[in-house]
Amino acid sequence: MIFKRIDIDIENNVYLNCYLHENPPIAFDEKMERPAVVVCPGGGYNHLSEREADPVALEYLAKGFNAFVLYYSLNEAAVFPKPIVDLSMALKIIRENAEDWHIIKNQIAVCGFSAGGHLTASLGVHWNRPEIMEKSGCMNGENKPNALILCYPVITTRGWLAHKYEKFVGDRNIDEIKNLLDCSLHVGGHTPPSFLTHNFSDGGVPVQESLEFARVLEQNNIPFEMHIVPNGYHGMGLGNRETAYYEDASFGKWMELSILWLKRLFSGKKEEFNAANRARFID
Repeated sequence: MIFKRIDIDIENNVYLNCYLHENPPIAFDEKMERPAVVVCPGGGYNHLSEREADPVALEYLAKGFNAFVLYYSLNEAAVFPKPIVDLSMALKIIRENAEDWHIIKNQIAVCGFSAGGHLTASLGVHWNRPEIMEKSGCMNGENKPNALILCYPVITTRGWLAHKYEKFVGDRNIDEIKNLLDCSLHVGGHTPPSFLTHNFSDGGVPVQESLEFARVLEQNNIPFEMHIVPNGYHGMGLGNRETAYYEDASFGKWMELSILWLKRLFSGKKEEFNAANRARFID
C-alpha cells in the first residue's frame, strides 16, 4: 500500500488521505486500473468522526478499490458551498492523478456518513452548479461523482438541519440557504446512482431522510439500492466493535452490499439487466 497526504486548503486544515494499491506484480497486469471510493466522515460539520474515516477506507482498499478520506471544512469555515468545493477539488485531484495512481476515471464513488452523507448527497445534486464549478476549478465535470454511497445521511432541512443554518449562511438569506441545503429539492438527471443504508430506530438522523432521497431518486428515474435494518442507533459505522458502541452484524452488511453494488454498477451489468427487462416488457 502507498499512503499519501495531499493538502487542499492549509488554512482550514482541509486535506485528502490517499490509500493506494501498489503496482501489481508483472505476472498479473502491470497496468491494472482500479475504481476508487472517497470517504467523507460524519460529525455534524463540527468535527470528523475517526470511526467513519480510515476504517471505512481500509475496508474498500482491501476489496480492491483505491480509497481516500477527505477532511473537509468545519465550523465557521463550512459556509455553503465550501465543503462541496473541498470535495470537488478532491475528485479533481484524483482524476488528475488517475494515470499515475492506476484509477479508472469514470469509476469514482463518494461514500458519506451522517453530515458527511449530506456533503456526499450535496455534491451529487450540486456538482454542476456554476458557483461550485468555478470555485473548485472543475469547469469540465472533473468533480462529478459516478456513484453515491449514503450511510444514515442528512438529506433535508426538516430534521437535524432544522435549527443549524447559521454556520452555513454566510452572506445569503435564510430562505436561499434552506433551499440549497435540502438535497431532496435538487435531484435531477445529473444525480448519480445511489446506495443508501439506515436503521429504522436512528434517533439522530431519522430514517425518513433516506426514504425521502429514495423517493426523489425514483421520481427522477435515478437507479438506487437501499437497505434499512430495524434496530440500532445513529453513527453505527461498519457495525463492528472497532467502529460502533456494540457490534451489529446485520447493519454491518452494508459494506459488503455496497461493494457488490459498485461492482455491478461499474461493470455495466446494470445497463444489461435494464435493457433485458425493457425488451421483455416491450415484447
